[in-house]
Amino acid sequence: MHRTSFNEGWEFRPKVNPFAELSGASAPWETVTLPHDAMIGQDRDPAGDPANAYFPGGTWEYRKTFHLPEHLVGKRILLEFEGVYRDATVFINGVYAGQRPYGYSLFRVDAGRFLRPGDNEIRVEARAHKDSRWYTGAGIYRDVWLLDGDLVRIAPDGVVVTTPDIDGERAVVEVATSVVNDSISIHTVDVTTTIRDVTTRTTPLTIPPGETVTLRQRFYVPRPSRWSVDDPNLYTADVWLGELDAETVTFGIRDLRLDPVHGLRINGETVTLRGACVHHDNGILGAATHATAEERRIRLLKAAGFNAIRVSHQPASVAMLDACDRLGMLVIDEAFDMWTSGKTEFDYHLHFEQWWERDLEALVAKDRNHASVIMYSIGNEIPETGSPAGALWGRRLAEKVRDLDSTRYVTNGINNMLAVLDAVMEGRKQRGQDQGGGINTAMADAGAMMNMIGQSEMVTTRTAESYGLLDVAGMNYSESRYAMDAELFPERIILGTETFPTRIDELWALVKQHPHVIGDFTWTGWDYLGEVGIGRPQYLDPDAPRAFAAPYPHLTADAGDIDILGHRRPASFYREIVFGLRTAPYLAVRRPQHHGKTFIGTPWAWSDSINSWTWPGFEGAPIVVEVYADADEVELSVNGQSHGRTTIERFRAEFELGYEPGELVVIAYRSGVEIGRDQLRSASEPTSVRAAAERAVITDGELAYVALTLSDAAGTVHTAADLPVTVDISGGELIGFGSADPSTEQRYDRSTRTTYEGRALLVVRPTGPGDVRVIATAPGCESAEALVTVEKRP
Repeated sequence: MHRTSFNEGWEFRPKVNPFAELSGASAPWETVTLPHDAMIGQDRDPAGDPANAYFPGGTWEYRKTFHLPEHLVGKRILLEFEGVYRDATVFINGVYAGQRPYGYSLFRVDAGRFLRPGDNEIRVEARAHKDSRWYTGAGIYRDVWLLDGDLVRIAPDGVVVTTPDIDGERAVVEVATSVVNDSISIHTVDVTTTIRDVTTRTTPLTIPPGETVTLRQRFYVPRPSRWSVDDPNLYTADVWLGELDAETVTFGIRDLRLDPVHGLRINGETVTLRGACVHHDNGILGAATHATAEERRIRLLKAAGFNAIRVSHQPASVAMLDACDRLGMLVIDEAFDMWTSGKTEFDYHLHFEQWWERDLEALVAKDRNHASVIMYSIGNEIPETGSPAGALWGRRLAEKVRDLDSTRYVTNGINNMLAVLDAVMEGRKQRGQDQGGGINTAMADAGAMMNMIGQSEMVTTRTAESYGLLDVAGMNYSESRYAMDAELFPERIILGTETFPTRIDELWALVKQHPHVIGDFTWTGWDYLGEVGIGRPQYLDPDAPRAFAAPYPHLTADAGDIDILGHRRPASFYREIVFGLRTAPYLAVRRPQHHGKTFIGTPWAWSDSINSWTWPGFEGAPIVVEVYADADEVELSVNGQSHGRTTIERFRAEFELGYEPGELVVIAYRSGVEIGRDQLRSASEPTSVRAAAERAVITDGELAYVALTLSDAAGTVHTAADLPVTVDISGGELIGFGSADPSTEQRYDRSTRTTYEGRALLVVRPTGPGDVRVIATAPGCESAEALVTVEKRP
């Protein structure tokens, strides 16, 4: 079907009931361009839910006037929504047209039967309220498309490409095209399929009235260029249905193999998954899913050493998977965070039994042509998995996925402690221990307990069926089972689907040691909104004991290798060294104001350190320098004065010294020979705000990213002198402006924003081809200008 963007010309407002609207109590309509997050622009509530970053829930409605052109009269017309959070209801000309309870599923509404010549009104309602453990956003947060076609047409998602047989000489490519005939007569059409730059074939197809018929065509691609992480070659298949319709599909030629001896093999080569769990939000853009933001995130994650992501805990966006295909990032595509047992009062468990099958069908139909997708995950930390009823549901889901797509593997991110939580909580009750705080608090308190419970006989017995129905046993925080399961279940292949970032050195050693363990996915690769403060530094205070959630105004989880702006934090460089991808050492400095305090952060919390040697006011005060290196020993010096050498243990070393501004240098040695060095310089007072466009030239429809930093005359970022920065924009619209500050009341939709550690990020949506010009000013600093050229789309 012909596809047209339907993102322009919308309005939205908080929804009120008709009686309130009659009384004039409704809010005015606000013009918006999709994708749009209705929640991110709301004022937060200090008494709200920390899981959702203290943003209030609510109900919002969108409307758009659509003029039906003459050439579409009599056509089949669908509205395709890639994602509406949540409980979407669609009305056309005041008439109910369709709905979708799950907030992450792509769904379509048959709009043609409700449309009339001339103007039509489309309305969409969305609601979010106590239905998630993280920030969801709200509204029409992904793209919307208008699909139109003739009575005889290719079905949406109707072209499926598989590569069932590959060797060095040729690849067998099968293209299955489903054609719909909504007419009252039989039709025979010529289906022409071209694999660009390779081959073309035309085959006649007869479709009876009122039926859908699938044509399968086999092609032989000589000497195929295979898709892989390091060389993501892609092919394009064009399918024409005579003069009636056409579809284009991008695919990769690659084969997957799996066994406990060689692990995961792609194109015959063993690939160990260096994985990052990621949530769906885009930081300062909220939940709005922009293709530029999705590609940028994948690019930066790959540059940080990851080769795989687990989209947690919902289906990935189309834009994200397109980026993974192009850039070479493997994907575990996850379906649900809950089945029949709810984790919040009004989450998807209320709809699961009625909708799970349709939502799995939508997931697989959307994603089965993506070369990057290697595995489907049917759930995350599902409490039912430790029971026969949960295993029954797991088998239903797994077999449904296999019926829809037999070319990928099936996993489930099982938390072994949660699977037997009923017994754990009963034991705590008998011992008189407090049970308050819910699932997340229990997990934070458990920490080291998880592995002890995970290797128990109770877990072995109660999870055997749930693990046995999977191709890959996904385990969350259960590395204690890695070695023992090699003996207990020699056919079991394990994946660390969620792990603590603070244990990556031990975890990666286990992955390298055990071939049946195919990788590790840290929580989390990229910081996110909600679950506020699970990774924040905390210090021993008898009056304020450790807590899972941080108080208002905390905003982010503060747990990512990469912050919400895309800036790498110290944990990211440590991980890169552990992975064996970085030879140079790395310097991280703990904030001196906490020196001497006892650290009690959760297992998701890295040390309170940053890559800076700028600490005004702490001259002469004790300070701890962390050094990360894959070396025998390291030597630290300040202003040319050596502070000695020390050995490296677990890829790190520490030096305690008095702070002295200037230059900090570390040299790493192996067998007495220098293998690399790192250095930091103290910044003087900031003299300018610097503005740097990440890309000087973009295409119309893409976003412009501009990094803003407070710098001294030498260009060193001043991490300790944050200032309000104001931006003036021409040629575009501000859609996000913020810092990585994990605890702030400042909003992301204002033209002035205070930096955090000397940095802020601006995101602009261009108004069209031409120039986007940004002028940034800060008190006492020279202003800066950034220019982005926006070219017409070819």
